[in-house]
Amino acid sequence: MAADRRTDGRTAEAAARTLLLKAGLTDIAANAAYRGGEIDLVMRDGTGTVVFVEVRFRRSRAFGGGAASVDAGKRRRIVHAAQRFLQDHPAYAHAPCRFDVIDADGDPAAPRLDWIRDAFRADDI
Repeated sequence: MAADRRTDGRTAEAAARTLLLKAGLTDIAANAAYRGGEIDLVMRDGTGTVVFVEVRFRRSRAFGGGAASVDAGKRRRIVHAAQRFLQDHPAYAHAPCRFDVIDADGDPAAPRLDWIRDAFRADDI
């Protein structure tokens, strides 16, 4: 069961990456893991903003769907990981940043994606 969830999550991340690339963002990193947190996708938009993307897949929208699962604790872990990423990649340290969430649901092979730009801010944590 856990392996299926991981596979579904990776498939949703690939679909989200494709959506973001088509929208003009460029890749910086994927699955940037740090002690205490991970960032699914790190991208850059056309303005130079570094975009930290959390992809949440749920088979159904019951219980609020994937976006609702990005609670205060999860946001805190993402912000912490983003801070570590910026420390490790000084070329991006002074760029503006934002945190987006991609809420994916339905069929894992072809998920419905809802891109929530600027879903939360680091200073709200």
